[in-house]
Amino acid sequence: MSIDQILDRARNGERISVEDAVRLYESDEIEKMGAVANEIMQKWHPDPVTTFVIGRNVNYTNFCDTYCRFCAFYRPPGHEEGYVLDNEDIFKKIQETIDIGGTEILMQGGTNPDLPFSYYTNLLKEIKKRFDITMHSFSPAEIYKMVEVSGLSLEEVCRQLHEAGLDSLPGGGAEILDNRTRKRISRLKGTWEEWIDCMKTAKKVGMHGTATMVIGFGETFEERAMHLQRVRDAQDEAECFLAYISWLFQPDNTNMKGDKLTPEDYLKNVAISRIFLDNIPNFQSSWVTMGPEIGKKSLSFGCNDFGSTMIEENVVSAAGATHKVNTNLILQLIREAGKVPAQRDTKYNILRTFEGEASAEKDFVMQN
Repeated sequence: MSIDQILDRARNGERISVEDAVRLYESDEIEKMGAVANEIMQKWHPDPVTTFVIGRNVNYTNFCDTYCRFCAFYRPPGHEEGYVLDNEDIFKKIQETIDIGGTEILMQGGTNPDLPFSYYTNLLKEIKKRFDITMHSFSPAEIYKMVEVSGLSLEEVCRQLHEAGLDSLPGGGAEILDNRTRKRISRLKGTWEEWIDCMKTAKKVGMHGTATMVIGFGETFEERAMHLQRVRDAQDEAECFLAYISWLFQPDNTNMKGDKLTPEDYLKNVAISRIFLDNIPNFQSSWVTMGPEIGKKSLSFGCNDFGSTMIEENVVSAAGATHKVNTNLILQLIREAGKVPAQRDTKYNILRTFEGEASAEKDFVMQN
């Protein structure tokens, strides 16, 4: 089947198959794919609005016993450069986020074997006592470490975290949802089935999550396509994902050499993902790894969201990707892409639209 035939079927609302996705990955007709992905995005989001969230990454610990080959952030347990942030330091970071209009805390760290499960539940309770903020925190790998140290079931860990104040799960650690590649790049991180189970379980106890994908580990096109199939199947079954984010592996400063992919590879992956994943409403641009200009271009390749302001980001920057975007620049880039910027919350409710609000926007930018 030709690329045009596959894209026409997708444009008409038909689901494409794993084989179709592989054909798209093999093709270099990126602009065609981008155009169809953009059409599909506009069916979900007919208004020319691009959203963003004001949030902060809080990396509460860098001790980790998962030892991913591609990670430049972690330190093994007992290492002199390892840390666990004091609660007061975390509270200070949250207050600073709220002070500039932030609504989301993305708290992630390593899989620290020396932190008891009560550390997480007590911290969440103390945060919620003090702050009205959404805790979009703890990826599946961290959740499974809590299962291991507590002896509780996955469902019970998720339930207790939610009751303590966890609102939703970020999709970190998905990388490629294929066990051949997972075993090669991160032997101890768990199977793709476990990652999916964690997200379904989080939804079962009242939370939602995001799905992610990282390409450039030397995975095959078939493995990328199977990743998309597994995400789509999980969404069909549990409706556990509010958003999808993909980016490129950043090999600098890591123990692993990967494919040095291009911005075009990223844009192609965004477009194919939007075309394939017909059941996930929101796609985030990955300006943290790709830089502002490619982030802007992704808004015409299927993305409707510019992600988080990422006031602090240690994991990606440790691998050499140090693009920082402040709120003022986000507004500018979204406008340059021909869109209207709007601040959202974690559940994609729009809090504020920046259209014809010159004086209000000036005040907002000065705060940020």
